Amino acid sequence: MTTKLPVSQTSGGEDSLQSQLNAFGARLRELRLKRGWTLEELAGRSRLSKAFLSRLESGGRQASIAAALTLARIFNVSLASLFEPQLEPCVIVRGTDAVEKSINGLKYVPLSRAGRFFDLQPIKVTVPLSRRGNEHYHHDGEEWIYVLSGSLTLSLAGKTHELAPGDAAHFDSRLPHRLIASGKKDAEVLLVASPMAGSGQPLPASAGQQRAIPALRLINFPTTNHKSAGLAQPRLTKPKFPKVNLNPQSRKVMP
Repeated sequence: MTTKLPVSQTSGGEDSLQSQLNAFGARLRELRLKRGWTLEELAGRSRLSKAFLSRLESGGRQASIAAALTLARIFNVSLASLFEPQLEPCVIVRGTDAVEKSINGLKYVPLSRAGRFFDLQPIKVTVPLSRRGNEHYHHDGEEWIYVLSGSLTLSLAGKTHELAPGDAAHFDSRLPHRLIASGKKDAEVLLVASPMAGSGQPLPASAGQQRAIPALRLINFPTTNHKSAGLAQPRLTKPKFPKVNLNPQSRKVMP
């Protein structure tokens, strides 16, 4: 009987399992390519079949303990490191490698491929004058936008904000929002999104999320629906500030 390595289960179920298999496969492929080996060479060194190794790298197969121990020995790494994502200290995206995509009337270019390890997701967005519709989007996290060229209208939670080149806006993306080109040409925007809101206040996750541009990530960030989970809704607490004596005679000069 072949013993499979245990895989931690979360509320994500099959999605969580598949993401872990994908992460293991990506780590395996990274180690192989760093050594300049083909699948045939790794198969010869490990005595595991090329087809089996290929399925491991693609996330289509779960490794047995024996296979994982063999691969750890071949690569001269610890068994645990095979299952731990390796943080790339610097991810370079060359302009010649950037591929423009289109969705929901927008054109965008991802400016990083590190969504698996980092929270920030930088994107260059072109908002065409010809964009149709009035759909507003809302999702967990926050966004920061900087207008590179053209004129932009940010429609946010029922209000509009006119932005010119050099202007920036930072907002909670759980609020309904839409980007609109409002000048005589397309608007170009640098957009940095974070899938998690950085607010210090505990806020419930937004329901029925809709994104204009798909999240640039390789793993799922869990969200909690407090109502469906039977949890009490978190309350916003008003910060308390110490009382200040405004009597001029009592003021002290700070060093």
